[in-house]
Amino acid sequence: MCIGFSLPVISGLVIVLMAFAIVGPARIPIKVYFRLMSLPFSFLLIGVVTIAVSITTKGSGAGWLAGITISGITVGITYSGIIYAIGLFLKSLGAVSCLYFLSLTTPAVEMTAVMRKLKFPSLFIELTDLIYRFIFVMLATAEEIHTSQSSRWGYASMKNSMKSLGQLTAALFVKALHRSQTLYTALSSRGYTGQLNVLTPEYTVSVNNIIIIAVIESALTITAILLEMGYIG
Repeated sequence: MCIGFSLPVISGLVIVLMAFAIVGPARIPIKVYFRLMSLPFSFLLIGVVTIAVSITTKGSGAGWLAGITISGITVGITYSGIIYAIGLFLKSLGAVSCLYFLSLTTPAVEMTAVMRKLKFPSLFIELTDLIYRFIFVMLATAEEIHTSQSSRWGYASMKNSMKSLGQLTAALFVKALHRSQTLYTALSSRGYTGQLNVLTPEYTVSVNNIIIIAVIESALTITAILLEMGYIG
């Protein structure tokens, strides 16, 4: 819905609903959630700033809020550019909040189980499993290297920090690749032939939850359609 409808109101509602679901029923600490959201927030904020800034050789017009002209080239901010940047920012942040809801509440094993029921290609499922595992292998390797460097005052100053970060980046992929190859060897020694077979727990379907989800999704969809058609707002 965030991607399909170019409505900041709908994207904002999705962000609020996902935050409530993650912090409320999912019981994820609010500090953890805000720390996770700060990562895409900072990245998207820098990205939309570049979108809000307009460059033209036709000079500033009525729609310009601020600008400066140098050698016939006008650089500034327009009202339409700000509106577009805000809409894109909320749309992207809303989609990311949905992704966080999925990743914070659903184990990867259950995701792959659903993909098998939906008849996804087995190669796609196995690649998803392995990539998911190797991401954590890389993160663990980076944390070990960072801890080792910090214990040797590798980040005591800006100069040392830049040098240590470069060394960490250079060594990370080599060590992570070695650990991933070791992991694959361990899988092969246990009979891995291209498919990971794991046990998935059985869950009781909650009719109440399904009804609540259906009502919320329907209300958002109807609201978005009415806003797009101009009947409300």
